[in-house]
Amino acid sequence: MSLFLILTAAGSSSRMGQKGKKEYMPLGEGTVLSCSLKAFLSTGQFTAAVITVPRNGETAARQALSADKELEALLKGANRSASGTESIVAAPQPAGLFFIEGGSSRQNSIYNALLFLKKRYSPPPSDHTEAADCVLVHDAARPFVTRKIICDCIDCTMHYGAAVPAIPAVDTQKETAPDGTITRHLDRKTIVAVQTPQGFHLVPFIRCHEKAHEQGLDCTDDTQVWDAFPELTGGRKVHIIQGDIMNKKITYPSDLPAASCSPSATAPQSGSGHGAGIRIGLGTDLHQLVEGRRFLLGGVEIPAAKGELGHSDADVLLHAITDALLGASGLGDIGSYFPPEEAQWKDADSSLLLKQVWADVRNDGWELVNLDCVVEFEKPKFLPWRQKVIDSIAAILGVAREQVFVKAKTNEGLDAVGSSQAIKAYCVCLLRR
Repeated sequence: MSLFLILTAAGSSSRMGQKGKKEYMPLGEGTVLSCSLKAFLSTGQFTAAVITVPRNGETAARQALSADKELEALLKGANRSASGTESIVAAPQPAGLFFIEGGSSRQNSIYNALLFLKKRYSPPPSDHTEAADCVLVHDAARPFVTRKIICDCIDCTMHYGAAVPAIPAVDTQKETAPDGTITRHLDRKTIVAVQTPQGFHLVPFIRCHEKAHEQGLDCTDDTQVWDAFPELTGGRKVHIIQGDIMNKKITYPSDLPAASCSPSATAPQSGSGHGAGIRIGLGTDLHQLVEGRRFLLGGVEIPAAKGELGHSDADVLLHAITDALLGASGLGDIGSYFPPEEAQWKDADSSLLLKQVWADVRNDGWELVNLDCVVEFEKPKFLPWRQKVIDSIAAILGVAREQVFVKAKTNEGLDAVGSSQAIKAYCVCLLRR
């Protein structure tokens, strides 16, 4: 079996504004492009890697790779372009690293790369055997792909014929009409967001792309191309592997942290690069419990005899989370952001306050790794409500539920909490920039 890699880098990066082409922007010890290529070359033995580039863009792509000194250890021998010219950038063994001019769309660029592989490597006609050649297609603008995703994708592709990493949808999805109205309410439980690399048995994948090109079929990603022609794939379905929220695609300047990349890492690393770092934040809050107030935890109202007393809606958990995020980012504290003596914050929705703070934290270049929260109170029972509270917090922050955890403790009848006179919350957060 031969293993091939296609890295897509032929786009215009128009949404990066004046920042330039995103794949060539600095990242860690090299560039976004070098980090992406390095992740794959350090993971598996690829027969060849093909990078799609804009017209006349090969020189710039080579420069983006040669900026990464770590990549040199993974590249050996003379590298050739598709035209056969020599380069100072070395090639992965046993074959080479090639640059192919992209097309008018991502789909056309991949089609060009596949035609090159077909011509150069002449894949065998047998495409339903365990020894079938495989190809991984990856967005070069996803430099934080993990070793686990790559290996899982290779294994799943070899076994099933097609594989794609995916993560659960965080936001509720809707289908809309051209007039801006909702036409269908989709079940979030059945929806996932797919990532790359997407893996396929090479021969049927080439045939599917050829057929799509012939018919003028416009697909949003390669799994759609594969599924469009079951007669060419033996009816084999695309299998999903577990993706990673850190395997994000660089689209806007704010998506690009000043962090180093390591092929063995499971996420962007700290400790190198300008402005790179990991910060821990601690937040805590205490509120009196009284009758006649709502009992709010993480934006969820829970039936109870007493609720939190405070200037805002007094959601003790959201206040602790807000303070933790502000502390980790160094932007202040909840009292300085929303002074209790100011009337505008009277009965304010704590979820909106948290969203405002989180927007400022994100704009300062930070992203969330995880939250771990503890809430101390006696009544009511928390366990039946835990998942709803976790989902609520994740939705407020726009993160995956796996990044949030909340647990509750009683104080065994001791102090104000133990006597049901008060409720207290703690939150520890980990931020990365």
